Amino acid sequence: MGPLVIGLIVFTYGPVIYAAYLSLNEGDYIRPLKWVGMGNYARAFSHELVGKAMGNTAYFVVGTVPAGIALALLLAVAMNQKLRGIVFFRSIFFLPTITSAVAISLMWAWMYNPQFGVINTMLKAIGIKGPKWLASPDWAMPSIIIMAVWRGLGYNMLLFLAGLQSIPKELLEAAAIDGANSIQRFFRVTLPLLSPTTFMLVVLSIIGGFQVFEYSYVMTRGGPLYSTLTVVLLIYQRAFETFEMGYALSLIHISEPTRLLSISYAVFCLK
Repeated sequence: MGPLVIGLIVFTYGPVIYAAYLSLNEGDYIRPLKWVGMGNYARAFSHELVGKAMGNTAYFVVGTVPAGIALALLLAVAMNQKLRGIVFFRSIFFLPTITSAVAISLMWAWMYNPQFGVINTMLKAIGIKGPKWLASPDWAMPSIIIMAVWRGLGYNMLLFLAGLQSIPKELLEAAAIDGANSIQRFFRVTLPLLSPTTFMLVVLSIIGGFQVFEYSYVMTRGGPLYSTLTVVLLIYQRAFETFEMGYALSLIHISEPTRLLSISYAVFCLK
């Protein structure tokens, strides 16, 4: 047990304890630490940007999780049909998942461009004036949510597809013999049997939503007017741009219980 215990102390518990100690100090990577006690936490609780970042992150989670789960389930049902070339379409839908988040963000930022972006160009062709998307405080976060849902569809679809293919066909055939139509079979047989998969995807989606960073950093840097500033982006800015490591660690310790409470609430609702 010695190597395991040493590894846990050096690589897990040691950094956690040292991070807690650093959050009680003030300093950067050059100057010595200055003990401030709970000053970083008091500053975090009183700073308006912290509340703004937490609200934006919650907005992102609420916007991506239900839409992503529902659309992925519908897509999985469609991809579960026995049609010629269905494997090709499954691969196409899964492709964004294995593509770099930075590359995806840069591509969508170009598509969202108000002047020459492909989205506004298509809207203009049918007589609709497109919004400013990432340049608008009202549309910036919805724009990122749309992109995030699109990118996550392939991964969620794959897991739902595995769940659909594991459902015994005898149950669906028995329901059909009893007179249930396709909609009744879906809601009374398929959907209840998919509850373990749904539960796992909801929890993973919430965890991933609270950790969102690349999209806001690459596409907007938290703007405009802090409308896309997320908790992880704020932590990054304080730790590696203004070099306030103690303050950044206090933000981590404050935001972690919020994510745990959200996951516990999701587990409670699914049960």
